[in-house]
Amino acid sequence: MSDFTYAVDGDGLAIITWDAADKSMNVLTREAFALVEEFIDRALADDAVKGVVITSGKKDFAGGMDLNVLARIREESGDNPAQGLFDFTMEGHRILRKLERAGMEPKTNKGGKPVACAINGTCAGIGTEIALACHHRVMTTNPKAKIGLPEIMVGLFPGGGGTTRYVRMVGAVASAPVLLEGKMLEPKNAKGASLVDALAEDPLAAAKDWVLNAAHGDIIKPWDVKGYKMPGGAPYHPAGFMNFVGASAMVNGTTQGAFPAAKALLSAIYEGALVDFDTALKIEARWFTHVLMNPSSSAMIRSLFLNKQALEKGAVRPAGIDDQSVKRVGVLGAGMMGAGIALVSAQAGIEVVLIDRDQDAADRGKSYAADYADKGVKRGKTTPDQRAAMLAQITATTDLEALQGCDLIIEAVFEDPKIKAEMTQKVEAIVPDDCIFASNTSTLPISELAKASSRADQFIGIHFFSPVEKMMLVEIIKGGETGDRAVAKALDYVRQIRKTPIVVNDARFFYANRCILPYINEGLRMITEGVSPVLIDNAARQLGFPVGPVQLTDETSIELGAKIARATKAAMGDAYPESPADDLIFWMEGQGRLGRKAGQGFFDYDAKGKRVAYWTGLAAEYPLADEQPDLIEVQERLMFAQVLEAVRALEEGVLLDIREGDVGAILGWGFAPWSGGPLSWLDIIGTPYAAERCMELSETYGPRFTCPALLQEMAEKGQSFYARFDPQRTAA
Repeated sequence: MSDFTYAVDGDGLAIITWDAADKSMNVLTREAFALVEEFIDRALADDAVKGVVITSGKKDFAGGMDLNVLARIREESGDNPAQGLFDFTMEGHRILRKLERAGMEPKTNKGGKPVACAINGTCAGIGTEIALACHHRVMTTNPKAKIGLPEIMVGLFPGGGGTTRYVRMVGAVASAPVLLEGKMLEPKNAKGASLVDALAEDPLAAAKDWVLNAAHGDIIKPWDVKGYKMPGGAPYHPAGFMNFVGASAMVNGTTQGAFPAAKALLSAIYEGALVDFDTALKIEARWFTHVLMNPSSSAMIRSLFLNKQALEKGAVRPAGIDDQSVKRVGVLGAGMMGAGIALVSAQAGIEVVLIDRDQDAADRGKSYAADYADKGVKRGKTTPDQRAAMLAQITATTDLEALQGCDLIIEAVFEDPKIKAEMTQKVEAIVPDDCIFASNTSTLPISELAKASSRADQFIGIHFFSPVEKMMLVEIIKGGETGDRAVAKALDYVRQIRKTPIVVNDARFFYANRCILPYINEGLRMITEGVSPVLIDNAARQLGFPVGPVQLTDETSIELGAKIARATKAAMGDAYPESPADDLIFWMEGQGRLGRKAGQGFFDYDAKGKRVAYWTGLAAEYPLADEQPDLIEVQERLMFAQVLEAVRALEEGVLLDIREGDVGAILGWGFAPWSGGPLSWLDIIGTPYAAERCMELSETYGPRFTCPALLQEMAEKGQSFYARFDPQRTAA
């Protein structure tokens, strides 16, 4: 079955329908693109055809390009992959340019047939680029549908003509939210942004009507008319010059120069704006190829698209377990975490019982969902009826008996093993025998907590990140006796609430916190050595981290850091590694500077809680060194502190799948997304260099940088992590 079909209706319109075989969403392949050209040629050559409408046979229009195609082109191109990728990109430009010109005479613009696109649902990537090449775009009024060019989110930029066309349509400044931020817009906003021309309940009927009534002038694109001027001005125009100066500052201010695709996109826009349209397409193709050849691009596509998608579809779900979708969840504890869990569960249509010790606390937990829904109504993201239906899913109570009938319990009470054990035993006496019990602990070992349970095989960890409604990662922790059904239940639940799961084995701090803490501690160690906090945080941001380790300590709470340090020291005893970072944290605690929530920490804050500046009083106890270290030295210390922990987690069997190590790092704590994750980063720099750098860092800064045996072995063999451990490669 072909991905595209061709038919001529009774009005003489050629209807090209996109319906990719065996796929829930249309994605474009090389073979399908060739078929599009064949159908365009057929329609243009047939005098009986008045015009063309492109539509979809699925509920959505398109999900973009099949990114596996790019990998195959690299492989097929042998010693010159850049040429292969460039030629492939230019072939796409040629086909869409043929669609856009639709048979018009090159010099006079005479002739041609109108082409419209009927967008019946969500449309992204190459789907949007095909639509932009059409003469008219009609989109559904369904607010759940979205359209955009989100390529920047996976380390690319729109290279199928989308960059050149959209900038020429709206100008460099107006294009920024769509191109540089990758925003997907609802129909109403998409029309305002000129991504679509019209909205209709029946896009296909409206598109047909437009084609039948289109005047010749309606099908000529502005850039094909003599005297065309770019909206907002081209770079050589005074106004346009300032726009491009501002755009450059905005991109570098936002990305700190860490994301290759953003810089390449801006270059393609700037250089393309200086020349004619067809030359601009060639420039776009060259910069697109440049990005594709950067290892960052491959790593981001693999982690943020292919691997993330695989995990969300159940790549690590135990085989042979029936569907474990949750119908009724009990949430123990209505604090910030419990309230957030209740909110996302109710949003997914799951019945929620929210428990706390007193009714006021339980009600406050439910009001968190109400406040969130109110904001959604105000912004037009939800309706009053949807708000009411969501809140009706949540029962806030103190009565544990209300948990009867729950098939999943998520405990989110204080990080106190005794309190957790007491709640486990009380609840297990009430809930059905087959109910799965999960703890949301972020630090306490699941195997220890499971000792309070009479059903240890049904006890599991489900670790949410804060704020629950915003953070996409959920870490599922298998205790020593956790059974496959509990794992399947947790995975199916995470899929219901539309988040990304990773499954890890039980160990202190699990995976995410195990890697985050060395990042924070390395930054704090540097302060004790006299390194400027400004240098430390900016070094991290220039690596692509959303916040530096010093700022992150304030955000997560210095008080919490002190509690974790004391609890870990008590649990580990003599095995606990003493650290100057702890001394700094305890000193800050003693000064009453407990972090952002307290209004003072490593930063000073104003009355509204906004950061004002780094606290100057820190230098009295930890004076700045006269000579500051090199930026790269600071960055490598911050990077290696984390990636070596990720390697150890893989080595020790805490990480069960290499894909989870990378996806979890990016979604969990914002690990340099351009790198594809810690293990991908090691593949980019090469295991031999990584092992050599470990030796140098350990000699200078101590045994925490000692090269793990696994990394040393791989360095000696010249291996990469994805060549050795990628399940998809192994399966192939």
